[in-house]
Amino acid sequence: MAGLRVLDDDAAGIVKRVCEAIVPGSARVRPEVYVDALLAAMDEPTRNAAIAAFASMPTGPLDDHVGTPDFMWVRALAIEAFYSDFVAPGVDARGAWEEIDFNTPLATRLAKDWSYLGIA
Repeated sequence: MAGLRVLDDDAAGIVKRVCEAIVPGSARVRPEVYVDALLAAMDEPTRNAAIAAFASMPTGPLDDHVGTPDFMWVRALAIEAFYSDFVAPGVDARGAWEEIDFNTPLATRLAKDWSYLGIA
């Protein structure tokens, strides 16, 4: 997948699948782009552990993994990737804030800038 700094295509697919399983509908915003940016800022051992945590999630139901340290970690990343209102550049999709009707006056005036993550 173009533009990713850490994840190869297989790992990006795993991240996207796991995020979608945890936060249904999130795949449309390309959460793997957000997670990839977070991973790029991590030291190598932490990054490798995070990637392994995503890889440890099954392709089917996650029920047996709920409550495990790996699940809790990937769950936090999946939720952050979607509910931060991230939408990958070039993707024509509505963000989470619109979906959940988070439209306070301050929130509607925010200009989201993901450049601090290296995402332009």
